[in-house]
Amino acid sequence: MKKLSPVRNFLIRILYVSVSMILCIFMGVVGYMIIENYEFLDAMYMTIITITTVGYKEIEPLSDTGKIFTMFLLFFGLTIFFYGIVQVAGFVFEGFFEKYLKTQKVEKLIQKLSDHVVICGYGRIGKQVAYELDIDKIEYVIIESDPAVIEQLHSKDLAFIEGNATEIDILKKAGTERATTIITTLPNDPDNVYTSLCARELNKNINIISRASSELSTHNLKRAGANHVIMPEKIGGAHMAALVSRPDITEFISLLVGQGSDVSITFEEVSLSNLLGESETKTIKDLDVRNRTGVNIIGLKNPNGQYVINPAPDMKITPASKLILLGTAVQINETRKLISEL
Repeated sequence: MKKLSPVRNFLIRILYVSVSMILCIFMGVVGYMIIENYEFLDAMYMTIITITTVGYKEIEPLSDTGKIFTMFLLFFGLTIFFYGIVQVAGFVFEGFFEKYLKTQKVEKLIQKLSDHVVICGYGRIGKQVAYELDIDKIEYVIIESDPAVIEQLHSKDLAFIEGNATEIDILKKAGTERATTIITTLPNDPDNVYTSLCARELNKNINIISRASSELSTHNLKRAGANHVIMPEKIGGAHMAALVSRPDITEFISLLVGQGSDVSITFEEVSLSNLLGESETKTIKDLDVRNRTGVNIIGLKNPNGQYVINPAPDMKITPASKLILLGTAVQINETRKLISEL
């Protein structure tokens, strides 16, 4: 059974209070018209002054039956009134109202986002993904349904949508149609498969990266439209085995990807579309980034999507090429600036 959000639960309770108050007024009007033979306006007047306890004098002295009915109506009306006060006070003082306003603000912000990343699930993997995207200053939206995790998201002021990522309406709220990438880290493989299908339906060009726990799921995710499928257990196991068979190489690679070291060495990809004209070509030697910034060009992705490892200095590059760089954060930034000025 789907659990209602605190805001929706509050609104439903207020609706119950409103309906109960209307029924109370209706019951009072009908009761006075039958018991005291009042006209409609007089019966309405007596009902309102009784429920609101304003203390005005009754139109005419009430019969014994009318007095008993008035006491019952007064008790019933006050019970409904104070129940409504308790609900409103609880909504405000327990922070639901603040969360509601914050949620509305976040949803409006998400509606303006484009070229962002959608993260489905904020578990162990989802948190790490968000952490890395924060470092790279890439905007993202989280989709999460666990109430306990949602409390964490509220406290961290992160952009998120409360709901199930397998629902297409929730994916739309997260701006999947305008996103560049969606990362599905849900614990169940069938949910990741269905989310990938929905995401591909909403955005034909979106890059889908999905988590899988088995080879069969990997196949299904590929068929569902996932561009990349990651098996965390398989990667973790391979890394542990490599620490036994090739420890120095493994530690060196960990250094390059920023694990276990304070040295800011990183890989970066740089597009040349803004550097060269449509028909212009240059060589890697022409860029001379090694001597000018200290960055190493360790790879190149040509227009056909093929990768060249350690490209030769005389290799020609085109606007559709991408360079794979290796260097410190400072060197990478200097190289980006250099390329933009060429």
